[in-house]
Amino acid sequence: MQWWFVGAAALAGCFIAIQAAANSALRDSLASPWYAAFFSITGTMACAILFLVCTRPPLPTGDMLRGGAWWTWIGGPLGAAFVLSGTLLVPRLGTATFLAAVVAGQLSCSLAIDHYGLMNITQHSISFGRLLGATLIFAGVLAVKYL
Repeated sequence: MQWWFVGAAALAGCFIAIQAAANSALRDSLASPWYAAFFSITGTMACAILFLVCTRPPLPTGDMLRGGAWWTWIGGPLGAAFVLSGTLLVPRLGTATFLAAVVAGQLSCSLAIDHYGLMNITQHSISFGRLLGATLIFAGVLAVKYL
């Protein structure tokens, strides 16, 4: 069943590539990276609201809302920063270079999160294989950008 999860993650990666290209085109249509990011995030919010209306999950309690660490709330602002960075950088770098650099940044940060078990993530030590994989990703970024 693990292969299915990897395939689903790869499909999500496809969505990110399509999103970056679509947001870049929206930027061109609107002549503004700010409005392109705004409307992209508005679409995300509309989909989330529709999902909640259709599935009707129980509302979180006040204790649930107050109970998490401060950093549990940074996903939305970081997502907005990612969308805005795409609208600003994809036209300059191209979709492939932008996303190669994004993956390199994601991998670097995720290796540190895993290694130290940060943010309530199960600890997974850095190994030779993980370092080799990261090195190959960084080499890939350079190849996509400069070769």
